[in-house]
Amino acid sequence: MAFKSISAQLNIFSQCRKYGVPIQQCPQFIFLVMGIVIIATMLAIYLIGLNCIGSSEIVALIVLTVTMILLILSFIVEQSFERLAEASRMKSEFINIVSHQLRSPLINLKWAVEFLTTETANNISKKQTEYFTILEENCARMNELINDLLTVSRLEQKKITQEKQGISLYDLLNNIISKVKPFAIASNIEIKLKADKNLPKIFIDHSYLNTIMENFIDNAIRYSPVHLADKEHQGLIEIKLEQKQKNIYFEVKDNGIGIPEQDQKYIFQKFFRSRNASQYQKQGTGFGLYITKSIVEKSGGKIGFVSEQGKGTTFWLTLPINPV
Repeated sequence: MAFKSISAQLNIFSQCRKYGVPIQQCPQFIFLVMGIVIIATMLAIYLIGLNCIGSSEIVALIVLTVTMILLILSFIVEQSFERLAEASRMKSEFINIVSHQLRSPLINLKWAVEFLTTETANNISKKQTEYFTILEENCARMNELINDLLTVSRLEQKKITQEKQGISLYDLLNNIISKVKPFAIASNIEIKLKADKNLPKIFIDHSYLNTIMENFIDNAIRYSPVHLADKEHQGLIEIKLEQKQKNIYFEVKDNGIGIPEQDQKYIFQKFFRSRNASQYQKQGTGFGLYITKSIVEKSGGKIGFVSEQGKGTTFWLTLPINPV
């Protein structure tokens, strides 16, 4: 049993899977790299020492002393990384467990509200209807938050899987636009779609692709200035869809509030929301773009943006046509 335990500790790839981190962030890999550096340093000091000092005993003592110091430092660094990796793993597991535990009572609450609004609709006053509407909206927000937490947890633990199927991005985009169009019209925002004809299908999980497209378009609508009575300053969202070599290129451009330059490097980090976005829209978790970037890169694509505060933002991504 002891041999198996030691063997498991030495297996770098199994340790990386355990902590859910890439190999370059794995504590055991870092320790291995530092060990190689220490050996190289020992040889270099020994060879230089022989040429400069001449006495092999003194050189050996110097090499031994430096090696001990480096070994102690490398052990401290490796232990620190291991504690951080373990804390990250426990955090992800905690989020996963809590999210699952929250989902059941939330579903029960949602069903109870739906039952009350349908079974007793004739006996409900206008004020009570308003309260039930508030409950339904908050249930939907909580459910969205729980789903985002679960997705983030699975992404961090490398447990997210995709059921790939051939999907027409053009058809999917038209469906999403038709859903959000009433919201856009109410906000005095026009949506334009420019797409190449006969685009090939891409192979990706339908639910994840739908999440990506909805995140981009929803953000473009939410962070566009609303001028209901000012037709000259109408919000505009331009969506572009085209084939570029072996990839499908997707772009969403808006004339909204934009992203401050000092916030742009953090925009794909989880929990982060730019300062002007937080002022403009109070609701938001900061998960959307982190999830989007993770799924796009896991699918073999690329993602980026160009933005100027007060003038708008253009988000773009590429997805491979052939399955990855």
